[in-house]
Amino acid sequence: MSGVDPFGRGRLRRIFGLDRSGPEPSATRSGQPLRPFTIPNLIGFLRLLGIPLFLYLAFSGEDGVSLWAAVVYWAIAAGDYLDGLLARVTGQYSRLGALLDPVVDRLLIVSGIIVCWYFDLLPEVLLILLVVRELGTLLLARWALSRGVDLEVNWIGRMAVFPVMSALLFAMVIPGWFPDALLIIGVAMAWAATILYVKDGRARIAQMEADDQPSTGG
Repeated sequence: MSGVDPFGRGRLRRIFGLDRSGPEPSATRSGQPLRPFTIPNLIGFLRLLGIPLFLYLAFSGEDGVSLWAAVVYWAIAAGDYLDGLLARVTGQYSRLGALLDPVVDRLLIVSGIIVCWYFDLLPEVLLILLVVRELGTLLLARWALSRGVDLEVNWIGRMAVFPVMSALLFAMVIPGWFPDALLIIGVAMAWAATILYVKDGRARIAQMEADDQPSTGG
């Protein structure tokens, strides 16, 4: 039959996060219960607890180059994909998960920035641009939520996470031109994503305000 996927490839693509089309699950929307006790949220809590361990390992050395710190950093970053995969496999979506994941990601990036700044592992200008972007994104999300709008992650925002976190990770193992180049790419993509967030947020708020206006039809 035309249009039928007999091998379930479409479902597998969605489970593994290769297909992000379609609306976000209703359980993650504003106003839904938090539902903290889920398997994906357990991964999220472990990721959050791993950040102090990463900082301890990173600052235990003299130059910031630490394989163990990099391993913990990678595990926390990879946990973002793991909890998303588990949510899709088990169907255990939650409002808390939707709020917790980006917060942990931001804290992880900021923690990596602190280490790389302190030990001078990456260009300071790029790190400043990244800090400003991360703080701006948090403020933007809070502003949107105060107006009843959830800012959905756009494709360039998802893609930007990889070069940014990779740059911070590699800087703790092999500082030099390679992590610098990754950070340039990541910062450029992250700022482009932020511009799209602003445009999307303003458009959705304007649409909500227009929908709330009383009809003046004759």
